[in-house]
Order: sequence, then C-alpha cells, then structure tokens
Amino acid sequence: MTGLDGWYGYMRSHDLGALWELLHPDAVFESPVVHTPQRGRDITFKYLASAEKVLGGPGFKYVGEWRSATGAVLEFENEIEGIRLNGVDIITFDDAGRITHFKVMVRPLKAINLLHRLMGEQLAAMSKPS
Repeated sequence: MTGLDGWYGYMRSHDLGALWELLHPDAVFESPVVHTPQRGRDITFKYLASAEKVLGGPGFKYVGEWRSATGAVLEFENEIEGIRLNGVDIITFDDAGRITHFKVMVRPLKAINLLHRLMGEQLAAMSKPS
C-alpha cells in the first residue's frame, strides 16, 4: 500500500487512528489561512482532523490527481454554506509511505474566508476539555 492509498483510505473511513499512523513524527502542515508552517505530528493531526470535519462532508470530492515519485497533488471541490470552493492538497510522503508535508491551497477568496472561520471554530472545539 502506498502513502496515497493510506490517505484515500483515511478519507473514506474517517479513522483518526489511521490518520495518526499515516503522519511522520516530524510532519509539517501548511494551511491556506495560517501564515507559518505548523510543525510536528500533533499539530498536523489536529489540523487535518479538523479539515476533514469542515471540508469532508457529503459534497467533498477529489476531481484530479497528479502523482510524483514522492507525493501527489489532489484537486478537490465542495460547496459549504452556498460557497463553491476549489483547492488542492499537496502531499509529500517518505519511503515508508508516511506524510512528511501536507499543504492545502484553496480558492476563491470567499471560500478561504469561510474556511478560516469554520476551521477556527473546529480547532477551538477540539481544544475544549471533554
């Protein structure tokens, strides 16, 4: 199984344990709404789990895929709160198939603003004690 197979498996299953195992301990996440790269498995996990909740609803679909020897670019689409968004996940894997770098880019601007608000709400909810 390749790292990309693992990512698609996570997106189908929403299994947070599988996501955790897919991330390299030094993984880096780059968000379209946060200026600095987020470094480490813990924060990358938090962002990707939140993004899956915000973006990964019933309308989410990957519509394009470009592979290289060390990663892939996956184009996605969704509609949230009446706003059509389009973006790409740029994913780099190590030799063991773990994600070392995950960058998300989104358009148009009103979609970025919507994601900024929704991701902020989701990350705050994840930070509250149970």
